[in-house]
Amino acid sequence: MKRIFVTGSGGQVGTELVAHLRRLYGDANVMASDFKAQEGHSGPFALLDVRDRGAIASLLDAFKPDTVMHLAGILSARGEANPQQLWETNMGGLYNMLEVARERGCSVFFPSSIAAFGPNTPADNTPQDTIQRPTTIYGVSKVAGELLCDYYHLKYGVDARGLRFPGLISYEALPGGGTTDYAVHIYYEARARGRYTSYIAAGSYMDMMYMPDALDAVVRLMEADPAKLRHRSAFNISAMSFDPEGIAASIRKVLPDFELDYDVDPERQAIADSWPNSLDCSAAREEWGFAPRYDLDAMTRDMLARVPER
Repeated sequence: MKRIFVTGSGGQVGTELVAHLRRLYGDANVMASDFKAQEGHSGPFALLDVRDRGAIASLLDAFKPDTVMHLAGILSARGEANPQQLWETNMGGLYNMLEVARERGCSVFFPSSIAAFGPNTPADNTPQDTIQRPTTIYGVSKVAGELLCDYYHLKYGVDARGLRFPGLISYEALPGGGTTDYAVHIYYEARARGRYTSYIAAGSYMDMMYMPDALDAVVRLMEADPAKLRHRSAFNISAMSFDPEGIAASIRKVLPDFELDYDVDPERQAIADSWPNSLDCSAAREEWGFAPRYDLDAMTRDMLARVPER
C-alpha cells in the first residue's frame, strides 16, 4: 500500500484507521471520506455517498489510490430498523466500489463480521469455512459481500481481501448501533457512575477485540504476500470471548465496587444468540501472521485509564 482511500472514515473503525494509516504512510497518502462533514483531518477529506458510483469514480481519479478501505455501512441493530436502507447502502456501496476499483486496478479491503454466521453455525471454535445462514439483514449483507469480493477476485482479478471482525472495543470513537456496543459503553459507565445496566444477558459470549489489534490486523492482511493467501475476503479474527459477567469481573480488578445489572433488549439479545461464542482464527495466523496483543484484562486496564480523557 502506498496511497489509500478510506470510506466511512467517521465511523468507529474509520476514525482510528485513518489516523493509524496516516502515521504509517503519511498524511497526504491517505484520503478519508464520509457522508457527513468532519473536522480536524490532518490529510485530505471528501464528502461521499457510496451509493453514487460517479462520485466514487471522480474521487479515485483525482486521488489515484492503489488501495481502497471500504468501511462505509450501516450496522446490525440499526439495520434491523431499516433493512431496505441497509441493503442499499451496504451492498449497493460495495458493488459500486468493486466496479470502480476493477476499472482502476485498486486493491479493496472489505470488513465482514461475526454477524455473517447464524444459529446453525457451530457456536464454539467456529471454523473458518462453515455454514453461514445469518438471520439479520446485516449478516445477510456480510455473507453476500464476502461472496461478491471473492467473485470479483476470481472473475476480474481484483485484489479483494477482508476480515470477519468481532465486536470492537475502543476509547476513541463511540460505536454506531451494533449489537456488541455494550462492551464499549460499560467502560464509560464504570468510570462515570460505577455501575452499568446491560442490554445483553449474562452467559451471552461473543468474540471481541481491542481496536489497536484490529488496526494492526487490517494493515498486516493488506500488506501480506498474496501468494500465501488461500482465503481472501473473510478471515476469522478474534482476541477474546466473554459475556457481560466476564467483563464486569475484569473491571472489578481495577474498580472493586463496580456493579452490573440487566435490562435485556429482546431484539439485540436475539441477534447475539445467533452469533458464535468463539472463533477458530488459525487460518489468519497461518496465512498472514495474525497475532493480537491484548487479552481482556490488558484491554480493561487500558480502557479504564483512557476513558476519563474522553
